[in-house]
Amino acid sequence: MADDDWIEVTPALRIPRDELVFRASRSSGPGGQHVNTSSTRIELTWDVAGSLSVPDDTRAWLLKRLATRLDTTGQLRLVAQDARSQLRNREAVLERFREIVARALTVPKTRKPTKPGKAAKRARLDDKRRRGAIKKARRQQDDD
Repeated sequence: MADDDWIEVTPALRIPRDELVFRASRSSGPGGQHVNTSSTRIELTWDVAGSLSVPDDTRAWLLKRLATRLDTTGQLRLVAQDARSQLRNREAVLERFREIVARALTVPKTRKPTKPGKAAKRARLDDKRRRGAIKKARRQQDDD
């Protein structure tokens, strides 16, 4: 396959173009009367669950991370209809596809639990003492 037959999502993941299904339809966006006669809206679908180009562990990770964006058959569906041109909408939906899949592949950092420092503890206790002293002074004034 030639280089333009692949979509490079990350340096480690390339997806063949023939796994992506593009469909053009009439757009509801700008264009006046032109919009009624041309199919500029582009819909991209990619079968994540059935993709042969993605390793099994990566596919499982993608299915988990993209779960909210997938339909019941495991397909990712994206739409672009911002531009008046079918070509620009195709480029826009491909760029969005790259971003979404690349973002889904990133592994989030694990949170390291931290404890407050000595200065923060001391400041908190000093503040509590100060507030307590103010309330105590109020009580003594009320009794008088």
